[in-house]
Amino acid sequence: MRKFYTSESVSEGHPDKLADFISDSILDEFLRQEPTSRVAVETLVTTGMAVVAGEVRAEVAHVDIQRTVREAVQRVGYTRAVYGFDAEYSAVLVAIHEQSPEIAGGVDHSEEWREMSEEERGKPEHAESQIGAGDQGLMFGYATDETPELMPLPISLAHGLTRRLAELRRSGELPYLRPDAKAQVTVERDGEPHDATETWVDTVVISAQHDEDITNEQLRADLERLVIRHVIPAEYLRAETKFFINPSGKFVIGGPHGDTGLTGRKIIVDTYGGAVPHGGGAFSGKDPTKVDRSAAYYARYIAKNIVAAGLARRALVEIAYAIGRAHPVSLRIDTYGTGLLPNDQLTELVWQQFDARPQAIIRQLDLQRPIYAQTAAYGHFGRPEFPWEQVDRATALQTAARELGADL
Repeated sequence: MRKFYTSESVSEGHPDKLADFISDSILDEFLRQEPTSRVAVETLVTTGMAVVAGEVRAEVAHVDIQRTVREAVQRVGYTRAVYGFDAEYSAVLVAIHEQSPEIAGGVDHSEEWREMSEEERGKPEHAESQIGAGDQGLMFGYATDETPELMPLPISLAHGLTRRLAELRRSGELPYLRPDAKAQVTVERDGEPHDATETWVDTVVISAQHDEDITNEQLRADLERLVIRHVIPAEYLRAETKFFINPSGKFVIGGPHGDTGLTGRKIIVDTYGGAVPHGGGAFSGKDPTKVDRSAAYYARYIAKNIVAAGLARRALVEIAYAIGRAHPVSLRIDTYGTGLLPNDQLTELVWQQFDARPQAIIRQLDLQRPIYAQTAAYGHFGRPEFPWEQVDRATALQTAARELGADL
């Protein structure tokens, strides 16, 4: 049975991604000055203006928000007033206030911690229970063996296309490109990702912002040759593969001048391209006490180690929290029938091998560092530079699984 799987990616100059990058740049600057800063910052960008709002708690950090915003905009490439939004002349409005003491109290000392005696708090098994989750919610992590980075193929290809557009713009090889761009890839298979015998690309869609004087014919020829055929391996392309390059015609007006951008509006682009469920929480602008971010990273870490260990070809991990509590309220594993152990047995093994309390996640993945601006574009997963992409627990999982009878 033929099945179609589609994912999209947007460039660093897309207005929503620019907003994400500004928010994460502010977060990074707080963490650089004070690693325990609490930050929840949202950004809106539109013609000639950026608005930054949110809640922060910091004892010693003093971040120049105006300068941080302008430097972020400069790095992305909005450097000319003709773009309708630029680093030098656009207004920057700031509305940041102190984090709610009610939220801060639940994060500083979890409900479990408050209920413990001093003696209990000193026990090693309770050491990671001090911090509570910064909010309720559910987070998903996923891994699949269909690509070397253990990510779904459509989103990997889509990110490759937008990243390549940025490379060509920054290098000057295609100097007429402007920062805003989108790409979409539809993959066709004769079955599910784990059992398909044939996989190919059915459709590629690219919309790239460009200077006024470039013809559609030149742009389409350049992007087919230098982007699509450079990124997508030849074995995935067929004679009937469809290329739609700037299908609406000219794309001169883009970025915040063409469309308002908001932090957290590209959550599917940020994760798995729609291949699996999403809990709804965005990542950018949030410090790691916010489980919307850190627990989603940890769920990916668990899923990737399961697949890297050979315990399943695909793995979905769901973790849920209550605000102010350290321990997750639930954890679920689904291997889509590809697991060497039943899902309930694998779930129990993960409970034993991984500690998903927020303080433990922050410690294990070393998350109180200025590493977040680089996550803002081209996906938060499938990139080896991030700590949640490590597979350092795979061997321990294999050992534990063998003890349960898994045939590895």
